[in-house]
Amino acid sequence: MAELNTGDGGGKKGGKVRSKKSNSKVDLTAMVDLAFLLITFFMLTTTLSKPQSMPLGLPDKEDDPTDKPIKVDENRTLTVLLGDNDKMVYYMGLLATPIAGPKDISYGKEGIRKELLKRKISVVEYTGNKDKGLIVIIKPSKKSNYRNLVDILDEMAIVGVPSNAIVNDFSPEELKLLEGK
Repeated sequence: MAELNTGDGGGKKGGKVRSKKSNSKVDLTAMVDLAFLLITFFMLTTTLSKPQSMPLGLPDKEDDPTDKPIKVDENRTLTVLLGDNDKMVYYMGLLATPIAGPKDISYGKEGIRKELLKRKISVVEYTGNKDKGLIVIIKPSKKSNYRNLVDILDEMAIVGVPSNAIVNDFSPEELKLLEGK
């Protein structure tokens, strides 16, 4: 049982005799019970914040040998290569005959975002159909870090690129681009 004792118990001070006061006791058991009931109530009624995540479509675990590769117009594809030390290289079309690039580019509003917006508009003009928009292929190297991949995926969401793919298959020419040779 919790209790609170108050008072000094009486006594003499400075030679004067005072009347003896009795100690008052306050029972705090009900207060402790009330505190735990309130804590329990607020814990159960409070909604916890849910972590925000980006929707990511992953391929099936088993490859179907009857699936044929999908042919995509190279005028609609933009490839982004991610390297070490925050290096990013992009090119439009095929690497052998690129429409634009390959060029080093930076992250952010004046870098890749500006280029994605420009290419998104040009692809819609080329196809004449808003449903057939830009396709971005993201190729992170083994030396790139996770933050760079998240940054480029954020840029895809900001710009509104509906189709993007993460691929870890590099050609020797693409590896040379990332190494700067």
